[in-house]
Amino acid sequence: MKSDMAKKGLERAPHRSLIYALGYTSSEMEKPFIGVINSFSEVVPGHKHLREIAQAVKYGVYAGGGVPFEVNTIAVCDGIAMNHPGMKYSLPSRELIADSVEIVAEAHAFDGLVFITNCDKIIPGMLMAAVRLNVPAIFISGGPMLAGRMGTDAGVKHVDLSSVFEAVGRVAAGKMSQEELARLEALACPGCGSCSGMFTANTMNCATEAMGMGLVGNGTIPAVDARRVQLAKMAGQRVMELLAKDVRPRDIVTRASIQNALSVDMALGGSTNSILHLMAIAHEAGVDFPLSLVNEISERTPHLSRLRPAGDYHVEDLDLAGGIPAVMKELGGLLSLEAATVSGKSVAEIIAGVGFVNREVIRAAKDAHSAKGGICILFGNLAPEGAVVKRSAVDPEMMVHRGPARVFDSEEAATTAIMDGDIASGEVLVIRYEGPRGGPGMREMLTPTSILSGMGMDKEVALITDGRFSGATRGAAVGHVSPEAASRGPIAALRDGDMIKIDIPGYKLDVELDDGEIARRLAALAKFEPKVKSGYLRRYAESVGSASGGAVFSEGGD
Repeated sequence: MKSDMAKKGLERAPHRSLIYALGYTSSEMEKPFIGVINSFSEVVPGHKHLREIAQAVKYGVYAGGGVPFEVNTIAVCDGIAMNHPGMKYSLPSRELIADSVEIVAEAHAFDGLVFITNCDKIIPGMLMAAVRLNVPAIFISGGPMLAGRMGTDAGVKHVDLSSVFEAVGRVAAGKMSQEELARLEALACPGCGSCSGMFTANTMNCATEAMGMGLVGNGTIPAVDARRVQLAKMAGQRVMELLAKDVRPRDIVTRASIQNALSVDMALGGSTNSILHLMAIAHEAGVDFPLSLVNEISERTPHLSRLRPAGDYHVEDLDLAGGIPAVMKELGGLLSLEAATVSGKSVAEIIAGVGFVNREVIRAAKDAHSAKGGICILFGNLAPEGAVVKRSAVDPEMMVHRGPARVFDSEEAATTAIMDGDIASGEVLVIRYEGPRGGPGMREMLTPTSILSGMGMDKEVALITDGRFSGATRGAAVGHVSPEAASRGPIAALRDGDMIKIDIPGYKLDVELDDGEIARRLAALAKFEPKVKSGYLRRYAESVGSASGGAVFSEGGD
């Protein structure tokens, strides 16, 4: 066992003494040591209940013959961090999480790992660590939050965090009162769990299940459901079986399983952030994942389920409809059915047991919302390395759009203009210098997109950025424009009035400027000056690569 390095032999007597100080016995010293990597936090609703999940995991590990050691990582709530400087730290936390797991797991020579995840950057950060360390491991999420319920004259209305963000725009437009907003914000998030729609956290938890690193139900069983605790116990027991059979993350996280996860993501119309994170996980696993693969898979994958923000259903509805196995069964031959999972079963064996499917929530492929997947990549002279859009959340009239640019060098400046009513119908908002390096940290632009939606302008105005979007974003919102402005990408050359063409069906994003004019404008720009000159964000900006490669650290940190 790997843990023998910390507990076996004459020279390890001091190590054993320290382990005894923790309350463990000599008989436990002979058993495998399992790291229970928890992301519990009292400031993140998705993680508030993870102590109970960890306790269940530890029961399972004990029942399976192992000795659990619970340790923690950091966690950022993107909703609380949104639209202020704190959001600069959200994406960078992913690398810190991966690194911190590596440090604690290697320093204490754990034989196996159980990862307890739930929110946006914690899931991919832990998946990156799992394939990097490549010791037997399994994932258990805290599960999704239930949708909020609000009584109205027309009956009960289901609401969520996205409803609150969009309500800000309605209040600003005089379509909703402050009193109505106060009532909504008190009811939209009724308790613990990852935000209830197919936003980034739930997208990644579902992807983890589809990838094979979580047991059936990992992505969809609600946080408050007793089945969630049961699943945690099963995960603790199962990691001991993975250890006994020497099944490791890289046996499961392969090109085939990553493509399965991406296919499910397309069928669900998941968050655009999933592209960034799946690329980073593939990078850690040594799996080739060109950005062009996204369109290839999207072209052949039907969009089967319209969950919030694209539709009216929530993840709890997806769970009752049959969950991820039901989605995968409908995709059938589009998946690698022989792919292995931490359950010990192949994908084919898992989906063979699917029974009831609610066709209102998960459509049959022949009756899909769209013949193509919910996410795609746009290329063109404005995004030579690509840009990402959640086309399942774009209204039909905005799938092709041509309009004059309104250029802003920060999210705050754009938000102020929107709130002041200084945006005209037909314009294309450009928010730049918000990329991985330029932000730094590649902030999410949920506030400006939500306000536009709340004002009813999401069918009239498009928005492009080298930053990111929340999974809760809807509208013609094109993000991850690469190269970013701070790296002298063409987006840095844009000026107010330049005509921008967005062609989502044609996978194109262009500005009506010739290459010579773009080059002349870029050459005339002053040298990029970093916004942050100290602390972790300075070091992050110096090391992070392009969003087109997953915004991972450059090899060697240069």
